[in-house]
Amino acid sequence: MYRCPGNDGRFLRVEIRKCLNCGYEVEIFSDEIKVKCPKCKKEVYRENTPSCIDWCQYASQCIGEKRWQELKKVMDKGTKEEKFKGG
Repeated sequence: MYRCPGNDGRFLRVEIRKCLNCGYEVEIFSDEIKVKCPKCKKEVYRENTPSCIDWCQYASQCIGEKRWQELKKVMDKGTKEEKFKGG
């Protein structure tokens, strides 16, 4: 089975992000784009750091066109919300 080298669990990092809705500190791993705040249930997005989804010409082939479209949509939404709320 093929595994993306950028998604190796041995190299996961955790970040603490503040929920923009309630201020609760939420753990988000480097392989996640968003998580739900356990306190208020709103979505908390990881900072928009470069992802292979953004720059790799083979990303849609690697993860499948449908999944690629879904992730691009979520990543674009997270960027817009963070800019709107001053993140």
